[in-house]
Amino acid sequence: MTATLTVVRPGALTTVQDCGRRGHAHLGVPRSGALDAAAMALANRLLGNAPDAAVLETTLTGCALCPDRAVTVVVGGAPCPVTVDASPAAWGVPVHVPAGAVLDAGGATAGVRSYVAVAGGIAVEPVLGSRSTDLLSGLGPAQLRSGDVLPLGSAAPHSVPADLAPWPAPPAALTLPLRPGPRADWFTPAALRTLISATYRVSQHSNRIGLRTEGPPLERVRTGELPSEGMVLGAVQVPPDGRPVVFLHDHPTTGGYPVIGVVPEAALAAAAQAAPGTPVRFTLR
Repeated sequence: MTATLTVVRPGALTTVQDCGRRGHAHLGVPRSGALDAAAMALANRLLGNAPDAAVLETTLTGCALCPDRAVTVVVGGAPCPVTVDASPAAWGVPVHVPAGAVLDAGGATAGVRSYVAVAGGIAVEPVLGSRSTDLLSGLGPAQLRSGDVLPLGSAAPHSVPADLAPWPAPPAALTLPLRPGPRADWFTPAALRTLISATYRVSQHSNRIGLRTEGPPLERVRTGELPSEGMVLGAVQVPPDGRPVVFLHDHPTTGGYPVIGVVPEAALAAAAQAAPGTPVRFTLR
């Protein structure tokens, strides 16, 4: 019989995530997947799971879960208090949770997104090869709610578990490398200088679709309509208010605003952990 987790407290936004749906953009399906993929992989590594085993991604306020059998879990990513039946437990290392006990991953004390990995992984049915929740397209399991029951996979180790690993700290300031984008010539030279010299801040309106920023607007030299065109992960699109938006994993596959640059994927994990108000600088590559 399959072991299960019951959601006791879903938090503000907790979703199932893995490595996402690659190769379906031509069908209009975003990649989705864990925004901090490195944190997901490290949590799975500590449990001996496959690197792409599905985990839970929480947002700011954590979540609480109750297994029907004894399980081993790792809570990593954004640091947060962890308890098992209200007793303090360790963050960032494997923790034993008895059957019927409540694991609570509390609110993030730094960063934005914590990851709850369970030995064996979250075994919801995959859709287009992924178990990830895609909030934009509505694919995969819905955002978790109280009382939801999640099946778990076999805890047979994919590799030898690790006991301890270093976790990167969430960024106090975010520096994003930028490659010029396909519509950089739609902006004034002054706008390009502003983009790489000004300090922006992470907007509270950021989400899994994009990291929105607050700061000086970027002026365009072309104000006409732009036909919808393909968007890649990390594309920096500039909407009419002139503030750049960095597209994250649930981004649309097409868009109609000009893309001034692209942030390489390797830099996006830090963007996923940048809390509202965090200073942002773009550096030209």
